[in-house]
Amino acid sequence: MATQNYNTVAPRIGKIKGAVLKHAVAKEVLGITGKQHNIDKNQSDTVSFRRWLPKGGSTTNSTTINTISVDATAHLQQEGVTPEADTITPQDISVQLNQYSCMYMYTDKTADLYEDKIPDEMKIQCGERMAVVREMIRYGTLKGATNKYYAGGTTRGTVDEVISLNILRNVSRGLSGNYAEMITRMLSPSQDFNTTAIEAGYIVFAHTDAEHDIRELPGYIPLASYGQRKPIHPLELGSVERYRFILSPLLAPIIDSGAALGSTGLESTGNSLIDVYPFIVVAEDAWGDVALRGMRSFKINHLPHNQPDKSDPGGQRGYLHASFWSAMFMQNDGWAAVIEAGVTDL
Repeated sequence: MATQNYNTVAPRIGKIKGAVLKHAVAKEVLGITGKQHNIDKNQSDTVSFRRWLPKGGSTTNSTTINTISVDATAHLQQEGVTPEADTITPQDISVQLNQYSCMYMYTDKTADLYEDKIPDEMKIQCGERMAVVREMIRYGTLKGATNKYYAGGTTRGTVDEVISLNILRNVSRGLSGNYAEMITRMLSPSQDFNTTAIEAGYIVFAHTDAEHDIRELPGYIPLASYGQRKPIHPLELGSVERYRFILSPLLAPIIDSGAALGSTGLESTGNSLIDVYPFIVVAEDAWGDVALRGMRSFKINHLPHNQPDKSDPGGQRGYLHASFWSAMFMQNDGWAAVIEAGVTDL
């Protein structure tokens, strides 16, 4: 009997439209701290903040601005003698607002014929991208704080150790000596910036590569052992003594900037110099965030393709644009610290 062949006609497309896969979404962490400052519109792009230094203070460095020097015997009142008048010394901090933005464009063909809802996805990308921009502004400000500590060395170029309990206690000594207050209230991630009470402590922000070395610290308490104590952020790893650690992959290291790699066993991108990781230690009111009143969060504008104008009479292009005004600044360098350390090469 002849064999019947039932050949299948080649498919016209031969593809099944799958689900839109998830993509990486960065979480902001630094914004749960910092003093929030509102300024009114139509004033200026520059804000001048002022503090009055305590008796004995000077603007020489992060420690001297917090120095209090008072001799009780010098304040003895002599009968019938008018005491000599003193003056007070200000420190002015000038901050300039900047505008940051991003934009995406799509065509009418994309909007009308493409199988995915590109404008909706672009809107999501705008929001997520600008959140990262804002986090990078904060990171640049905070890691630029002048109160620095170096693991195993005295400069960035001599860093050759990982984070240690000893250097953390040294930071505690420095912060306490500068009258820094532990953080007791945390900003919520909403645009309203409500605050939530937390257990007093200093917050440390670091890259996720540092997780192993933090877990190896003596006295480390993992998040799972907190009991009634509540985490202050979804990315909180745990705590050691006065410190609570929050890790984010956005807080990138300064690659190949430490001591010679040698046999240290630390991470190195170029296999010759150690990658240096900033550990940002924050106390109360260490830094500030300035925003125009009513414009704390970034705004996203969608100009649809089907609204023709003189620049696009055919309605062929649509745009998604996001922007925000912001300025981050150190309010008191003595109330923050940056530990520069290596991490173990696993």
